[in-house]
Amino acid sequence: MRKALVVGINNYPSAPLMGCVNDANAIANVLTAHGDGSPNFDVKLLTSPTETIDRAALRAAIEALFSGEPDVALFYFSGHGFLKSTGGYIVTSDFRKYDEGVSMDEILSIANQSKSKDKIVVLDCCHSGAFGSPALGLAGAQLSEGLTVLTASRDSESALEVNGCGIFTSLVVDALQGGAADLRGHVTPGSVYSYVDQALGAWDQRPIFKTNVTRFTSLRAIPPRVFSTTLRKLCTYFRAPQDIFALGPEYEDTSPTPDPAKVPIFKDLQKLFSVGLVIPVDEEFMYYAAMNSKSCKLTALGYHYWRLIHEKRI
Repeated sequence: MRKALVVGINNYPSAPLMGCVNDANAIANVLTAHGDGSPNFDVKLLTSPTETIDRAALRAAIEALFSGEPDVALFYFSGHGFLKSTGGYIVTSDFRKYDEGVSMDEILSIANQSKSKDKIVVLDCCHSGAFGSPALGLAGAQLSEGLTVLTASRDSESALEVNGCGIFTSLVVDALQGGAADLRGHVTPGSVYSYVDQALGAWDQRPIFKTNVTRFTSLRAIPPRVFSTTLRKLCTYFRAPQDIFALGPEYEDTSPTPDPAKVPIFKDLQKLFSVGLVIPVDEEFMYYAAMNSKSCKLTALGYHYWRLIHEKRI
């Protein structure tokens, strides 16, 4: 069971926002299904002014998210964030002085106590980097096992919007849609962070990534860049990772003398070349390596996947 609570608040009476509902809708849409259309997260979407999102309602929804024993519980929030001497807060529509919203420390405590196998918190709000670093040094300040936090900015920074959408959330959506997918089509929290981090310059707001996990869970899957059946042939074509695979014109179906048994092998090798696992020797392209009777070999990434296949992890 995979649960996600996605919250976007534009409706702040004295400080309205423009893009948070758009952000929440985009996140909810991409999390609901995998790239092939199969079900992914069971998403509960709360947006203002569609829903009344006061402090009590939001805290109740967060507690419900992290209750039970789901495989994955994911919390996403887009709205105002607030930082004061007692720590960070995600601000609700009914905020007032000395009662700004739900404390990030409260959310951390709820998530830390959850029995969910994987707990993921994604915050697109100002000062979101304060999450996971309680100001008062409370017991249990550390992230419990299985908890991952991804925030738009440091605790001292504002989160930025462009054209009615948060810059951070736009990048997260792009990452989930496939920008951060590995060769097998899996998108993990770590790969999402890496994608966002590389897209933002040194002078931009800086995303924060905190985690205490022994494995990364897949947030979403898209059709793989190379099918597992083809990937597993690495160990067939290269019996040892240092092997060289000799080629010749008979491997290329446009040559004068194609070999029907070898042409399919070469198509597999060309596919593996296209995803960076195989490289021709002394030629720029696989076609010329075949036509000029050269060879190909594994790249460093190819060796990584060769080892995973050899050890039966793929």
